[in-house]
Amino acid sequence: PVLDTEDAWVSVEGPVSIVELALEQKRIHYPLVEHQFVLCTILYAIMRFSMKSVKPLSLFDSKGKNAFFKDLTSIQLLPSGDMDPNVLSLRQQFLVKVVSSAVQALCSSQKAKEVSEEELFPFEKGKNWPTLAADLAQYLQISEDVVRRHYVCELYSYGIDHLGEE
Repeated sequence: PVLDTEDAWVSVEGPVSIVELALEQKRIHYPLVEHQFVLCTILYAIMRFSMKSVKPLSLFDSKGKNAFFKDLTSIQLLPSGDMDPNVLSLRQQFLVKVVSSAVQALCSSQKAKEVSEEELFPFEKGKNWPTLAADLAQYLQISEDVVRRHYVCELYSYGIDHLGEE
C-alpha cells in the first residue's frame, strides 16, 4: 500500500512509525498458523480435562511435527491428504476422549450444584467442547460424524436424554 504523508511530517526525525514497521514485516503463512492453532487447541483440551496418557505430538506425522518449529513466515510442507492409519486412529481416540471428558464434566457439574462449572472456569463460559472437537476433526482429517455419534451415545449413557435427542 502507498502511504501518503504530509510535507510537514517528512522532515521530522525520530523513530520509525509503527505503520512503516508493520509494512516491513514479512507476511505469515496462514496454513502454518492454523496448524499451530490445532496444536494449541489439543494442548488446551489435554490441560482442561487432565488427560495424562495423551502425547500431543503423536497426533501428527513427521511433516506436521517439523512444521511446529519453523518460522511462521516460511512456507512449509504441511501434512497432505494421505495419512498413516495409525495416526488417524490416535486422532480419533483423542477426539473421543475429549467428548467423553466433556460430557463427564457436564454431568458432574450438574450433580454438584453448589459450584457451577462457570464459576470454576469463568474464561470458558459458553465453550462447547463437543462442538469444538467436531470442528477439530476437520483439521485432523477425522469424520465429524464419528465424533457427533459418540457425543450422542455419551449423552444417553449419562442419562442426559433431552440433549441426546437434540
